[in-house]
Amino acid sequence: MLKGIPKILPPELLKILCEMGHTDELTIGDGNFPGTTYGQKVIRMDGHGVPEILEAILQLFPLDTYVEHPVVLMAKVAGDPTPTPIWDTYKEIVRKYDDRGDACFEEIDKWEFYDRTRDHSSVVIQTGESALYANIILKKGVVI
Repeated sequence: MLKGIPKILPPELLKILCEMGHTDELTIGDGNFPGTTYGQKVIRMDGHGVPEILEAILQLFPLDTYVEHPVVLMAKVAGDPTPTPIWDTYKEIVRKYDDRGDACFEEIDKWEFYDRTRDHSSVVIQTGESALYANIILKKGVVI
């Protein structure tokens, strides 16, 4: 055990977060996300939701300040009326760790999100999150 490390983060994930460098990305997927299809590496955290994992990661993981949008959300499919209140929760969490707040976020098309995860994410964290459109990509910044 270590002091100051959120207990929710498993050792395997801590190792990956530590090994990631500036501009590397990770994806936190909801319970419906096809992690094993698009992830180079998948860590399962089925008993947890995305917000609690996001909060734990951002305690250790700086967001990239050299890009306009270091946080990416999977945009809703055109015409889908599903509400996305979890996005407000994400923005509340990010505001605690990055002064840019809501400006950190961008939305990209579902298929572009999958491609970006496949091509750029060091890890997919597969959660038990039941909210729809709860997938999020984080781009790592510089530790100062």
